[in-house]
Amino acid sequence: MENSEKILRFGCVGVGGMGSWHVTCLSANPRVKIVALCDLIPERCERAIKNNNLDPDTHIYTDFREMIDKEELDCVDVATPNDFHSIIAVYAFEHGLHAFTEKPDAINASEQQRMWDAAEKAGKVLMVMRNNRYYGNSVYLKKFVDSGKAGEIYCGRCGWIRRRGIPGMGGWFTTKAKSGGGPLIDLGVHMIDLAMWLMGNPKPVAVSGCTYEKFAKDEAEADSEHADFGDKVSNGTFDVEDLAMGFIRFENGACLQIECSWASNIKNEKRFVQLRGTKAGFDWNDNNTCGIWTVDEEGKLVDLHPDCGPNIDGHKAALDHFVRIILDGAEKDYVPQQGQNMMRILDAIYKSAETGEEVKL
Repeated sequence: MENSEKILRFGCVGVGGMGSWHVTCLSANPRVKIVALCDLIPERCERAIKNNNLDPDTHIYTDFREMIDKEELDCVDVATPNDFHSIIAVYAFEHGLHAFTEKPDAINASEQQRMWDAAEKAGKVLMVMRNNRYYGNSVYLKKFVDSGKAGEIYCGRCGWIRRRGIPGMGGWFTTKAKSGGGPLIDLGVHMIDLAMWLMGNPKPVAVSGCTYEKFAKDEAEADSEHADFGDKVSNGTFDVEDLAMGFIRFENGACLQIECSWASNIKNEKRFVQLRGTKAGFDWNDNNTCGIWTVDEEGKLVDLHPDCGPNIDGHKAALDHFVRIILDGAEKDYVPQQGQNMMRILDAIYKSAETGEEVKL
């Protein structure tokens, strides 16, 4: 039953980049009150308050611990560099709060497990951004698969590839200790999750992969709007990959190829998921369209291009769902086990790239 009277009190940590959009999405929800913002750069908080017409007296912090200790919060929203996702979430759980974090879940599988354990111990909700699941074509294809019309999904490929689009060159994005890796953990988490979700979240059992760093000193003009994320640092660190390729085997016999890059000599930036089923295959495209490839009852090849309906903002939909889980007991469409599987896959691809061998999970 919907609890329409309850208002969730949020504290948002990290309000630059995607964090600024989190604030916008949360402030649009009438069942949410943002009572505090936290960022190492206070001006970002001031800008977020102004841009979203928040209460001018919204408290501003530079230390998330101080914010959590002093404020009466229900939830913490985390949109910081990756290495702080688990640190902040665990501190929130230890203080009786729910936590929502940007992707990736954490910097590695062990840190994700620490988050998961803390959430279980506290009896609180842990959710991580999975915005691609909410887009119109994603929802359409999920219903198509669940109806059985695709048959058995047994293989596919997915990826997010850019021609030139390295975010925050020299900053935290390209510093492994803070990010956990390059485009694999930055972009791959999006498309791998979407593909696995459409496949029914099969259990991964083995992974192999290769990573490359070929454009760390590249000064070519960026052709991706996403390259604006992160603050560049002159002569900063670049110790992550700029391209990763991998292969995942699942317990049910299915497999998935992946390719993720910030920079490579391709025609243009593209996100894609292509899955093959025994009755139909399909392509998920990044413009809210999809194509379905099948045969009719007479054995003739049929190409379908259905209307997937209006496209919605996946970030807002994910945050709204988090609110409904807490207030209404809505069924969770993301559970921490999916995050653990994701992080184990990413960790294993990096390990496989180092050793040159397949990694069993």
